[in-house]
Amino acid sequence: MDRNPSPPVLSWDEEKDEEVARGDCIGSTVYSKHWLFGVLSGLLQIINPENTKSSSDDEEQQIELDEEMENEICRVWDMSMDEEICVGILGNMACFQEICISISNDKNLGQVLLYCLYDSDPPTLLETSRLLLTCLSRTEVASVWVEMIRELPAIYDSICFIMSSSTNVDLLVKVGEVVDKLFDLDEKLMLEWIRNGAAQPLDQPQQDSEERPVFRIVPCILEAAKQLRSENLEGLDVYMHILQLLTTVDDGIQAIVQCPDAGKDTWSLLFDLGCHEFCQSDDPPIILQEQKTVLASVFSVLSAIYASQAAQEYLKIEKVDLPLIDSLTRVLQNVERCQKKPENSAESNTDETKKSDLMRDELHLKILKDISCEFLSNIFQALTKETMAQGLKEGHLSKQKCSCAFQNLLPLYSPAVEDFLKILHEVDKTLADDLEKSFPSLKV
Repeated sequence: MDRNPSPPVLSWDEEKDEEVARGDCIGSTVYSKHWLFGVLSGLLQIINPENTKSSSDDEEQQIELDEEMENEICRVWDMSMDEEICVGILGNMACFQEICISISNDKNLGQVLLYCLYDSDPPTLLETSRLLLTCLSRTEVASVWVEMIRELPAIYDSICFIMSSSTNVDLLVKVGEVVDKLFDLDEKLMLEWIRNGAAQPLDQPQQDSEERPVFRIVPCILEAAKQLRSENLEGLDVYMHILQLLTTVDDGIQAIVQCPDAGKDTWSLLFDLGCHEFCQSDDPPIILQEQKTVLASVFSVLSAIYASQAAQEYLKIEKVDLPLIDSLTRVLQNVERCQKKPENSAESNTDETKKSDLMRDELHLKILKDISCEFLSNIFQALTKETMAQGLKEGHLSKQKCSCAFQNLLPLYSPAVEDFLKILHEVDKTLADDLEKSFPSLKV
């Protein structure tokens, strides 16, 4: 039997031409960007007042178009009927306040746009998400969209399906931004979405073979985060912040820790990010400026899981204490280095934009420091004598790291530091005495 013939191999020039052609397409359509710009430019030249002759009787002059231009304009009109392009046009229009308010106040139009989230076409989903995020970012109309979304429970399933199965990076990032904005705007909606999966047990037999799968919010968020982990740091930051928002309510923490699989998966991913990927010992301290917001969310969620009694049953806490101490003290050291202002900072402050950026960076560094200190104090209070001895032996608890930790924890977390010193006296009295000399207020 003859096998199927091999596909033709493209030459370098053919491959290049094909790549250029794909880059010239509008979204997933076959419409050319250069063709569209050419038609619009030609039309603008035709209707330009300088190119039209004014009549003596001031009557409006009718512009005659040649047959080729008429055909091209008809093609543009037909193109605007494409669903993806149509939603994209509305998304661009919604960037203007009055138009955004007008779109938002038309409930029928709003529902039609939200129905686009049920589509299976990634470009349409991307443009719909972009439009939705634009409207949710307008304080005047955000609540209108939250209520419309609440009235359409199937949107939860659609968004969870995208997060758990899509490999389109741009779509995952934009959908994540929508979810992050929704949860930030409305805690009630966040609680509803948290409880959606919990109300439908996964082991419940499906009587209808075509019944839609049951989505739980946490595993869906984790799948999207894993997909973006090596692809898009900003997108990963968005999903870590969504997890952090979940931990601001008890139901959210329980959604993470009560299900062992979700709890282990969440801990494993975030522990790896916080201890083995971000802010490593061979990284320059300045790298923290890029990672400060995602690290703040990572440590915040890890801290919430660490403090949960339910998580204690399946997490071997004693095996994670020392790597976490390493990571947290390293972050605190780098925060201190990043907070040191350069000598010429006074000149840079004359630029209002740069001054605003610096103030924002300082705020984010402070948030990261506060979260790291709280987490570290909880770990200090949970340390056993055996774990401390192991930490001293392996270099996790050197004098330099202990001094850094004490300097940041005091005076707010004095009880945690004092508990740490009591155990340290039993394990390494010399180091304990040296630390007490450096921090006289802590003599036990």
